[in-house]
Amino acid sequence: WAKWKADVLLNLGILDYDYAIREDRPEEPFSVEHDYEEKLKLYREKTIEWEKSNRISLMYIKSAISNVIIGGIEDSDDVKTYLENIDRNFRSSSKSYASSIIKRLTSMRYNYKDGVRKHIMQMGAMNGELKSMDMGINDDLLVHFILSSLPSDFESFIINYNNQRDKWSIEELISHSVEEEDRQKADK
Repeated sequence: WAKWKADVLLNLGILDYDYAIREDRPEEPFSVEHDYEEKLKLYREKTIEWEKSNRISLMYIKSAISNVIIGGIEDSDDVKTYLENIDRNFRSSSKSYASSIIKRLTSMRYNYKDGVRKHIMQMGAMNGELKSMDMGINDDLLVHFILSSLPSDFESFIINYNNQRDKWSIEELISHSVEEEDRQKADK
């Protein structure tokens, strides 16, 4: 859901149809306000822009949702409200999805199949998914999760990391781990 939503919002932003998502519906000025005619003209212009954005955004979002899912979402003629309704619909399934990602992240082990770089990037991608649901872990903890997922061949590498004062970023961990993997391959 989080990826789908990000993709939809990106596409609407690129097409410049996200105005109704970013801004509330314009409010009509009161006739007693100073510069009423000017404010009324601006209100009408913004309303036309907002309504077009709202209409196209709703059409785009509804066309990007499976018919099976769309039936379970409360309809709305306001794109912000419709997105909130979709959010509510997916909130409980997001929790179970997050739980499955957390289980995979904490039990993942490096198996030498695709290289240590890909292994670390997969774990980072899982954490990215969790972060999109406000459940991610910070990079320092992720580095430790990744190090603990490495096999015993990396034991001296892990000890060296733990004895350093500096903490590595994910990019540094990838770089050093690939170097260590290459060193191990050269020794064999």
